[in-house]
Parts: sequence; structure tokens; C-alpha cells
Amino acid sequence: MTEQIITVTFAVESQAYQAINALKRDYMNNDYTLSHVALVKRVGGVVQPYDTFDSGVETADDAAAGGLVGSLVGILGGPLGVILGGSMGALVGHSVDVGDAAATVTLLEKVAQEIAEGETALLILAQENTDGALDRKFAEYQVEIVRHDAAEVAAEVEYAAQVQQELEAEARKKLREEKKEERKQKANQRHQEMKDKFEAFKAKYSF
Repeated sequence: MTEQIITVTFAVESQAYQAINALKRDYMNNDYTLSHVALVKRVGGVVQPYDTFDSGVETADDAAAGGLVGSLVGILGGPLGVILGGSMGALVGHSVDVGDAAATVTLLEKVAQEIAEGETALLILAQENTDGALDRKFAEYQVEIVRHDAAEVAAEVEYAAQVQQELEAEARKKLREEKKEERKQKANQRHQEMKDKFEAFKAKYSF
């Protein structure tokens, strides 16, 4: 009996809304206990939340779980999520160690790639009393279901947050450097323009 992050992707978008409403009514029974559920969709490469559900139930791993789905959605919906949804190779050229990132964010990369462009999915933090206990709730829908250990995902989400901060810091630094170089080039251009005007003035009125 372990906590899982369960990704349920839907072939029909409306079925995802039907499913999350059903889970809101039946979040705890003898087969499973739900903690957090988010309905998301990948639009323009970005995973966006459209509905969320927090049962208020604490899992055995509540310290790591307390906002895990929300944090996961935040990562998947951020710049790192876009990268993970494509390829870790996109990190090449950044100061972040690509080898470390690929080795450590393996699960997040899988989760990100489980939700294709235009696809709707549920991200669920659940505790199942038997293997696949939650599958029966989706039997009437066209879905694909993938499970990941919640504690491992939580550890990777924490690491990914640090990676994302580094990427954002590097992006800001690069923008500042580009702005500085741009201002320097403009200043040099202005200097030359002023010099040319003075030289033209002197040539016109020289005695």
C-alpha cells in the first residue's frame, strides 16, 4: 500500500471532466484513498490546470504530499515542463549539468511526455489498497493509465524546482547582458553620429 502519482490521459476531453466529478463524489473507499486531483491539458506545449480537487485526506506520506500535485502542475506548466515535454537535450548550452538533470528528473520527463499536445489528463495523488484499484473508476472511458511512486516524484519535483530557478536566473542574466551590450552599441552609434555632425559642421563653416 503505497502512494502513487497516477496519470490518466483521455482520448475524449469531456470524459476527463466526467471522471474528476465522479472522483469528487467517491474519493475514499475500501479500494483507494485520494488526496489531490488535477485536470490538466497541454496547450501550446504548456500543461495548464482546468480543475482541481483536494479531498483534505492526508496520506501516509503527507509531509511530501502536501501540495505535490500542485507543485507537479507548476513544474509541468513552467519553462522546465516545456523542456521536459520535448527533450532533455534542450538543456544543452545551459549552465545546468545536463547529465545530472537527465539522471535526476527521469520521472518528471516521463510524466511530462505522457501528456501530448492537445491532450487532457488527470494527475492524481492516491493510495491504493490493491494494485490497479483505481482502474475500475475509468473502465467506461478511453484512457491510458500510468503510475509513478509519489515519494520519488516528490523528490524530483523538489530538484526540478531548483533547476527551474537556475534556468530562470540564467535567462535573466543573459537578458541583462544582452541589454547591456545593446545599450553599449547604441551609445557607440550615438557617439559616432555626434562626431560626424560636428565634423560636417566644421567642414561647412571652416575658414
